[in-house]
Amino acid sequence: MGQPITVVEKLSSRPGIARFEINRSLTGMGHERYQAGQEILGQNPSDELARRLFAHAEFAGLHLNANMITIDLGSATTAGVADIITDLHRFYVEGVEVPSDEELTNQAS
Repeated sequence: MGQPITVVEKLSSRPGIARFEINRSLTGMGHERYQAGQEILGQNPSDELARRLFAHAEFAGLHLNANMITIDLGSATTAGVADIITDLHRFYVEGVEVPSDEELTNQAS
């Protein structure tokens, strides 16, 4: 459950740079930049995505602008990146128990 994000990997004219275009904005009209080794304290979607991507591979840096994600790959590859982006807003994934209708009804009371 949750809504998957549609991801399209785009070619970059610069070697070592990968770009991903998605079907929703993660930063509004702003830009977010993240560097390897930087502590990410925020709780917005772009912060969470950056944490997940840096945990996945040793990227040199990330830049997010609205619906475009640019990754400085460093020595890493893009393998698995699209899956991480797609699942950003999914909250009932394998291993997570889905609450019953009764449990949801009791929470609303």
